[in-house]
Amino acid sequence: MKISINKSRPLWWVISAVIIIAGVMSMVISWQQIGYPLRPGLDFVGGTRLQVERDCSKPENCKQAVDIATVREVAKEQGLGNSSIQISGKNGVLIRSKTLNVEERSKLQTALSEKIGEFDPKKTQIDTVGPTLGRQLFSSGIKALTAAFIGIIIYLAFRFQLDYAVFAIVAIFHDILITVGIFSILGLVGGIELDSLFIVALLTITGFSVNDTVVIYDRIRETLKNDSGRPIAEVVDDAVNQTLPRSVNTTLTTLLPLFAIFLFGGETLRNFSLALIIGFAMGAYSSIFIASTLLAWWRERYQQEAILESNQSVDA
Repeated sequence: MKISINKSRPLWWVISAVIIIAGVMSMVISWQQIGYPLRPGLDFVGGTRLQVERDCSKPENCKQAVDIATVREVAKEQGLGNSSIQISGKNGVLIRSKTLNVEERSKLQTALSEKIGEFDPKKTQIDTVGPTLGRQLFSSGIKALTAAFIGIIIYLAFRFQLDYAVFAIVAIFHDILITVGIFSILGLVGGIELDSLFIVALLTITGFSVNDTVVIYDRIRETLKNDSGRPIAEVVDDAVNQTLPRSVNTTLTTLLPLFAIFLFGGETLRNFSLALIIGFAMGAYSSIFIASTLLAWWRERYQQEAILESNQSVDA
């Protein structure tokens, strides 16, 4: 069965536009609420993360669920009213605050244990990241992404043509924007925070996306060399249909282990694997429905302008 993606290309563009606009709106709302387009973790803004869990081996210690209002009251009494507080399960508490020294952490833990019950020391986790290191991580991540984009543009411009490179970058931006937008929504709705692994995920998505796009573009280029007179829309449709099984199989075999990591890899790798799942799925989508259709649209426009100029020259 042959798929003609160019006949429905406005539909593909509208689908992408709706998802991107939703993500951008979420980033604007997030900026207004917390001062960031996405909810940053300690890796980027610095501070202290205190995760504790009640010791249920103690009699009556876990009789009632943890009351978040009580935790907020304790934090406010300790001068930490602006802290981010989450209840983990029935007996766990996660507090993200400004950087605390040993004495301040000890006072907070003591005050909490007096109000909500004694904690299990084996399950207590404390992480502290300085604000300087957080800024350096963010700056390094942005530089790495910028370098990756520049390298891809140069490589594709030399290997193919400039318009191929431009639309490949558009497809990558599409994948990055959708991934970032979805995480912005998750940050608003579910309080999901981003760590330095998110930058690694974006770089990995960039490589995967451009690899999928290059496979289709290479087939388009080879077909045009052998039959330059064919309409570009037909060439693109044929290239997509010829590479579609490869794209689908590659994406599925890549997503399966990522789903396993997401389900069984633990809290540390969950957001990382989720970002890759979203980005890889969007990478497969954009290489087929965005990068290729944009190239066909541009070449059709270019051919129409060339024909129009030729007719004007003949009339003259």
